Amino acid sequence: MTTSASANAHKPIDARGPRFGAGITTVVLAIAVITGPHALGTALMALQAAVFGLGSIVGLQAQPYGRIYAALVKPRLSGPVPLEAPEPPRFAQTVGLLFALVSLLGSVVGSAAVFTVAGALALAAAFLNAAFNYCLGCETYLLIQRLRHRAA
Repeated sequence: MTTSASANAHKPIDARGPRFGAGITTVVLAIAVITGPHALGTALMALQAAVFGLGSIVGLQAQPYGRIYAALVKPRLSGPVPLEAPEPPRFAQTVGLLFALVSLLGSVVGSAAVFTVAGALALAAAFLNAAFNYCLGCETYLLIQRLRHRAA
């Protein structure tokens, strides 16, 4: 990781961006789960896994939905920008990636139940963030951090 990429990894982000991304994620995952582990559903789940992977592995600045937000939505907003640390949303991307990969595994092995349940769990978390501004992955990250500090 370069020095500038390392600095960006800890730079506060606009808290509205991940919620916008969760809205797109909700739509993509809903269509994937509804269509099931067939061509369209599997392709959409793979697309979403790639999006989660970019946000998790490369960083939130590489996440396509965040780029859409930064280019098209953020310039049209006014008022103070709510900031948050990037680590909790990045952890949430990692959790989403894991659920999307399990869902894809279900598709590969022919288990519609695994595809649907894993996809629906990711969908539920994305919906909570998009609709109620409650990031389940972020809250899990914060809980883990509190438990780690308490144990130390």
